[in-house]
Amino acid sequence: MEKLNMKTPNFTDENIEKIAQIFPDCLTEKKDENGNLVKAIDFDLLKQELSSNIVEGNKERYSINWPGKKKAMLKANEPINKTLRPCVEESVNFDTTQNLYIEGDNLDALKLLQESYINKIKMIYIDPPYNTGNDFVYKDNFTKDVEDEYLEGGQKDEDGGRLVANLDSNGRYHSDWLSMMYPRLKLARNLLKDDGVIFISIDDNEVHNLRKICDDIFGENNFVTEFIWEKKKKPSFLHRNIGKLSEYILCYVKNTENTFPFSIDTTTIGKKYPLNNAGNSINKLIFPAKTIKFNMNDCEIEPQNMSEGNIITKLLTHLVVKNGLNENEFILEGEWRYSQIKINEIIKNNETIVISKIPFRPNHIKSGGEVKKMKNNFSPTHYKMETNEDATEQLIKLFGKEIFDTPKPLKLLKTLIKSVTYENKDNIILDFFSGSSTIAEAVISLNLDKGNRKFINIQVAENLDTSIQTATGKSKEVLTNAITFLNDIKKPRLITEIGKERIRRAGKKILEENKEKEGIEDLDIGFRVLKIDSSNMKDVYYTPDTLTQSQLPGLVENIKNDRSPEDLLFQVLLDWGVDLTLNITKDKINGQDVYFVDDNSLCACFDKGLSEEFIKELASISKEKDMMRVVFRDNGFDKDETKDNVVQIFKQQSPTTEVRSI
Repeated sequence: MEKLNMKTPNFTDENIEKIAQIFPDCLTEKKDENGNLVKAIDFDLLKQELSSNIVEGNKERYSINWPGKKKAMLKANEPINKTLRPCVEESVNFDTTQNLYIEGDNLDALKLLQESYINKIKMIYIDPPYNTGNDFVYKDNFTKDVEDEYLEGGQKDEDGGRLVANLDSNGRYHSDWLSMMYPRLKLARNLLKDDGVIFISIDDNEVHNLRKICDDIFGENNFVTEFIWEKKKKPSFLHRNIGKLSEYILCYVKNTENTFPFSIDTTTIGKKYPLNNAGNSINKLIFPAKTIKFNMNDCEIEPQNMSEGNIITKLLTHLVVKNGLNENEFILEGEWRYSQIKINEIIKNNETIVISKIPFRPNHIKSGGEVKKMKNNFSPTHYKMETNEDATEQLIKLFGKEIFDTPKPLKLLKTLIKSVTYENKDNIILDFFSGSSTIAEAVISLNLDKGNRKFINIQVAENLDTSIQTATGKSKEVLTNAITFLNDIKKPRLITEIGKERIRRAGKKILEENKEKEGIEDLDIGFRVLKIDSSNMKDVYYTPDTLTQSQLPGLVENIKNDRSPEDLLFQVLLDWGVDLTLNITKDKINGQDVYFVDDNSLCACFDKGLSEEFIKELASISKEKDMMRVVFRDNGFDKDETKDNVVQIFKQQSPTTEVRSI
């Protein structure tokens, strides 16, 4: 029986596999630090394969570099031995919600989500530390001399506390911030869908550097715009030369060819949009039978070049037109405005694509009206946009006092979310610097339109007692209010407690304000709390020749003593790449606790002493449910013969079910 890895992927190994698929002759082997043979890439051979396009040494090239960039790139690829542990008592509607609140370092969280959420996130919004000198940043494993420097300078405690003020006097001022941001953005890109979008709030301290690393990660051609947000009603005169009113929101897409216009409203019903767009890359589009309207008589058309002027169009397959529709599937090649994904969605939504003549010039007729593109200026005069002052008032109404410094206003985030989900309201929104959880309230509020948007919030458990030690002025006053508030509701003095409490209170408020609205009982105001912790699996540091007889029994049990079956289940979900919000039920089968995820996505039993009779019963149930996956504890069987027979029993009774152990 195969065992699950129970650790995050090693992205370097995955990249080696990808290169090997393209250039198999470049694959070789080397010995690792333990003397084991591992796969490696022969870079000399790879250079030969790419000889005309190699940039080496100190040759000039356009790029952004800083001390620590290579380490930051490696940091993104390093596997970690951690997991997510469910916290039911801090959650709301744990069993039914499709929202997540993840507590812990967002770099670890992004790594843990890679299998379950790769290519699944529609929109990412983050409001990271602005590197103003008083902001807090994450410190990720710098080299030893720098670690010592921070420790000796009192910027890092002996327990490895990683949230410190990034003082302007620090020689690594920009480098530290870039090294913190780079691996997180690199991992975040993996999670975006092909038509996914990322918005990043930033001020002018690092906007220039942020543009450069985003160009590096997402590609210059996937830059959309730099939104200007008027954040204050009255300017700040802290700068010696100018009164500042604005901040920026950088916007990138994963693939510009798969992205729709950003919009929050529509006009002009029935307007035609040509599919051809001169200058776009040439691609093929497949049109299924009876999906395209033809304003022409019945006919048969042979493959031919229909290009004319600057418009490229080629019919690649035989086409039969009958009763105003294409009788068969056909393929067109051209410079298309839309991707195949978009065409499939148009067809699925029963919208019209019409061809009126030869040469073919397909047009998409918008049944719901023309999309009105959003402007990149957010201010009280544009979209009646809210400011920081409005955001503060919104939190005061929820909490009774000002307990969070410079939150983002609800309308700003609702506008961003709406601009990319107007065509599909069943999408996931991720915020991995979630702070006061504005994104969560925005998602819940927007779903009053009967949408099914989901949020994933990620936030490190910043200790407010530590933060207040370096705070001054208004920030110190706000932190004092926050600590008093958390003391009053008997919660730990952590920023995550404010975020979770905000979602609880906002959810209740939205329900109360809309209690007469039809279908309000279906609104998802819940969230599952998951906390990052070390792996559920014990570390094994012994080699066989160093083991004593007394140590052997401890090695048979490979799971830590303080971990529950629910802890094990969520690490299995991560390892197997299963959605972390799927419904989970627990049943008794032959006296054993069995967990079912989404009915038939996964079945797990972590009890000990499992008999062959139980295995046969579970295999029979798996066949009835068409179960996809089953997992057991590796030492969970009553005898070795039972363990040896598990795979065979499932092959006979439920052959399509994958069987694994931990």
